Amino acid sequence: MEKITFNINPLGKPRMVRSDSWNKRPAVQRYWEFKDRINIQANLLGYKVTAELCLEFIIPMSDSWTDKKKALMIGKPHQQTPDIDNLVKAFLDALCEQDNFVYYISAKKTWGNSGKIIVYKDNCNTFAE
Repeated sequence: MEKITFNINPLGKPRMVRSDSWNKRPAVQRYWEFKDRINIQANLLGYKVTAELCLEFIIPMSDSWTDKKKALMIGKPHQQTPDIDNLVKAFLDALCEQDNFVYYISAKKTWGNSGKIIVYKDNCNTFAE
């Protein structure tokens, strides 16, 4: 299965308010930096969003975790914030001015040693192992 890997820590889209245009909150600043980095990587990889999207968000484990806990959790479902819908929204907003052409999205988030976003290009109905 062909895939494209973005080597970047996944970030969910924050709730934004009007004052964010002049009050530069850290969460919003991180989000704008994330969008810039995703765009740069997409351009380098030659990636364009397609109408069917199959995503895997790999969330990095905390450095404070023991090696035993890390070994136990790698590849397991990530069931905390950020929410998966916010991760997908941030990804789409970074790469699409209008994302209304996307009609199918399959996404999951798991624990990993480093943060990544993987886009599966072929069979979008199932994830690769």
